[in-house]
Amino acid sequence: MCGIFGYTGNKAASPILVEGLKRLEYRGYDSVGFAIQEKKDIKVIKDEGRVNKVGELLREKNYQGRAGIGHSRWSTHGAPSKINSHPHGDSKGDIFVVHNGIIENDKALRKKLQKKGHKFVSETDTEVLPHLFEEYLKKSSNLEEAVQKALKLVKGAYAIGVISKKEPGKIVFARKSSPLLIGLGENGNFLASDVAPIVGHTKEVVYLNDGEMGVLRPDGFKIMDLDNNMLEKKSQFISWDIEEAQKKGFKHFMKKEIFEEPDAVKKAIRGRMIKDKGLAKLGGLEGIENELRGIERIIMIACGTSYYAALVGEYMLEEYAGIPVEVEYGSEFRYRKPIINNKTVVLAISQSGETADTLASIKEANRKGALTLGLVNVVGSSIARETIAGVYNHAGPEIGVASTKNFVSQLSILALLTVFLGRQRDMSLVMGRRILTELDNLPDLLEKMLLSDKKYKKLAKKYLNYNNFLYLGRKYNFPIALEGALKLKEISYLHAEGYSAGEMKHGPIALIDENFPVIGICPSDSVYEKVFSNLQELKARNSKMLLLATKGNKEIKELSKDIIYIPKTLEMLTPIVSVLPLHLLAYYIGTLKGKDVDKPRNLAKSVTVE
Repeated sequence: MCGIFGYTGNKAASPILVEGLKRLEYRGYDSVGFAIQEKKDIKVIKDEGRVNKVGELLREKNYQGRAGIGHSRWSTHGAPSKINSHPHGDSKGDIFVVHNGIIENDKALRKKLQKKGHKFVSETDTEVLPHLFEEYLKKSSNLEEAVQKALKLVKGAYAIGVISKKEPGKIVFARKSSPLLIGLGENGNFLASDVAPIVGHTKEVVYLNDGEMGVLRPDGFKIMDLDNNMLEKKSQFISWDIEEAQKKGFKHFMKKEIFEEPDAVKKAIRGRMIKDKGLAKLGGLEGIENELRGIERIIMIACGTSYYAALVGEYMLEEYAGIPVEVEYGSEFRYRKPIINNKTVVLAISQSGETADTLASIKEANRKGALTLGLVNVVGSSIARETIAGVYNHAGPEIGVASTKNFVSQLSILALLTVFLGRQRDMSLVMGRRILTELDNLPDLLEKMLLSDKKYKKLAKKYLNYNNFLYLGRKYNFPIALEGALKLKEISYLHAEGYSAGEMKHGPIALIDENFPVIGICPSDSVYEKVFSNLQELKARNSKMLLLATKGNKEIKELSKDIIYIPKTLEMLTPIVSVLPLHLLAYYIGTLKGKDVDKPRNLAKSVTVE
């Protein structure tokens, strides 16, 4: 959610920090702030609003300091305001902190500090940190020692960057349950909440684990735990570059990323199929192949769009691999008492690999002895490190807050996982070959669908002025109805519901009239006749319908003139082709309504608080 970016080196920090926070805008935020070490002082510029607005205030000051920290805030404690924006300082203005996460015992800490004379000005939980560090600096030899001692009192989640007026050129950092990494460059070193602002400067990074902290200087770094034990950390190299995160001629990242859906499927399956043998080759799972042969149950945990991908995966794995599957919200899983043993796989699905609820669920599953797996897009992310094994999407950076290409990538990998586990069991060679062959054809099918882009926009204009939508699907396409409705809600702020077509007459049909259009997903599959019948019931009630149907289906025209034809493929893979037009429909309705589709209000790309 919130973004952290810090720099210490031999160049002016201000322009580097502004550009870095721009590259973190996709995470979602409502205010921005900077603290620059300027000579023997620290200059702070912060306010609610966008990076460009606050960055311009910083540029006008023309500070030349060569170290500083920046922050983009998504409000949790306290409304968006100048006072509540980060960085926050201590009572003397000597220490400043940027922070992602939530301090759970901030009220208790605040009371103790107030008794010692500390005065607070904001509503944030974060403000207790600089005051706490100030208190411990009175009896510590340096800033990192003060931070180290103080953090032992802190409960909750944090990724922090700390600077002090008395120790120029130094940034102290620490992490617990919120992502943080450092970048090692030729002209200085960097601190960030993810790699996006770093890749323009260096591809060499060091990921931090929970309970680690350290010191960043222009010429190096050190990392230790909270007991001051020094840690040896190896750097990793980022495989993608900054050009991959640019718009490449598209007006919005969201549309660019929808148009990258064919490539996302290619990247997900590349090098992972042995078609002649009907086998999937998932390198991240090869080390536990024998354990996977003996599993009796899979629990998938995810949130948002990733949850809908998991629902599709549930159908795939149960039908073709013969393994019982449950899908759980990451935010609910650990508050139940799930029955888990060493024959249970818990698979976490997350684009960012940092989703707080999903990460907490994986930690709980590890404690209970499950075999934990991750399906994530970000190499080195927290879920990737917490799980025993897993698979990377390799979809490349996804900047738009509403996930699109990553969703089809997740579906593609779940199809590969189905083949991988199915061929260990009763799936035949013929079926394995068929799934892989159809999967291999999908990128070309998606490319051809994108040629109908103008038609999707035309349909969006036709349905633009309705305020309510009902998305319907069955079996594999029920989760796609949920996903289509979610995208429209996220991007256009219109009311939309996703429903199983079979459940429609058990309540939602009461809403239907000529002003409540239906988006019906009706491919020629094993439940086609059932869905067609459900849609006929809606036509009888004067519903306007926009329908998705398999190419060549003429019967569907009895129900509506508004038809989007999708290509024929294996039933389990239809979600990958049916979701693309729904993504574009949401995109066009959102843009035609003048919404900021890349940064929808109140949303964040990486949800790192529970």
